[in-house]
Amino acid sequence: MSVYLNNGATTWPKPVCVPEAINQFILGRGANLARGSSSGRDIDTLDLVTTTRQKLARFFGGFRKADPRYVTFTGNVTESLNIVMKGYLRSGHHAVTTSMEHNSVMRPLRRLEAGGVRLTMLECDSRGLLDPGDLLALLERKQVDLFVFSHASNVCGTIQPLAEIASICLKAGIPCVLDSAQTAGVCPIDVESLGLSACCFTGHKGMMGPPGIGGVVWEPEFAAKVFPLIEGGTGSFSDDERHPEKMPDRFEAGTPNLPGIAGLSAAVDWIFETGIDSISEREKRLGKRFFEGVEGTPGLELYGLPAEGERLPVFAMNFTGIDNGTAAMELSDRWGIETRPGLHCAPRAHRTLGSYPSGALRISVGYFNTEQEIDIAIEAVRTIAKEHQA
Repeated sequence: MSVYLNNGATTWPKPVCVPEAINQFILGRGANLARGSSSGRDIDTLDLVTTTRQKLARFFGGFRKADPRYVTFTGNVTESLNIVMKGYLRSGHHAVTTSMEHNSVMRPLRRLEAGGVRLTMLECDSRGLLDPGDLLALLERKQVDLFVFSHASNVCGTIQPLAEIASICLKAGIPCVLDSAQTAGVCPIDVESLGLSACCFTGHKGMMGPPGIGGVVWEPEFAAKVFPLIEGGTGSFSDDERHPEKMPDRFEAGTPNLPGIAGLSAAVDWIFETGIDSISEREKRLGKRFFEGVEGTPGLELYGLPAEGERLPVFAMNFTGIDNGTAAMELSDRWGIETRPGLHCAPRAHRTLGSYPSGALRISVGYFNTEQEIDIAIEAVRTIAKEHQA
């Protein structure tokens, strides 16, 4: 028996409609985007891409009455963040982030810092939570050009107070960029109401889509200030050797992941039908069951907020008598439980939580998990803690 509890890395299984949509595109459509003779096959692909943009614009509360032009497709949230940060920030600019960021935020910022961008990191508390007052105080003292942060931690599941943070940035006139890798599809995000400058997302986690597809939802005026990271063929304006300025072509050069778009389109339909509130409620219920089942176990340390806090069902833990990598192997070998040990591409977050340099074992619950699987995981964690208690 296999118990998949690594949904923080990628959700699995996917709704059946997702692989079916990918298969149907490859077998029945298959045409490239805007690079054909305007046959029925070409128009079908154009319709797929345009319709998916419209769905995503509505899904994220996109700007100008959910204008699909301001939805850019990328390969993943990492590419999205690189496009935004490297396209906007210049030498002399001041960027601000938090100590709970994934390397998808940290590494581009460190590269930009080496090129003359000033970087300030706001420290979160030992539960992974940012005090919005710290951001407000910084903005009152310093000139800031961009604030970028993760909506929720991929390590311990702590959800940041997005509405309060976005409001502070909006009032200060500071572009606010959101990494929604862990929350899109699970937590409602209304880009326009929040006043976000860009919301970067990936399709393969909470959005239930396939790997290799992600994107950006843009505020139009901010998008115009961001230089394209990649330029080339767009299937449009082919008489001009300069890259198009118009959206969505501005940030989309080369052939997109069309099977991935087909799968993501089906996944968004599934989320609309199932309901984000229903998805979130089920995951929270299963997560609470796990947390309460292992909380207080001798020889086990849990990181982050309590079960009733603003958090996702993503749990980081360590055992006093066994390395988290060895514990992950035992969970897999003895119970068939799939988890993820280590630093989770977020070393600064582990420093903040107090789990650096060894990292932690992460158990991340998903919509398709069952109560029986959660109970197996509880028993397995408690057993390992008891057997290896120092």
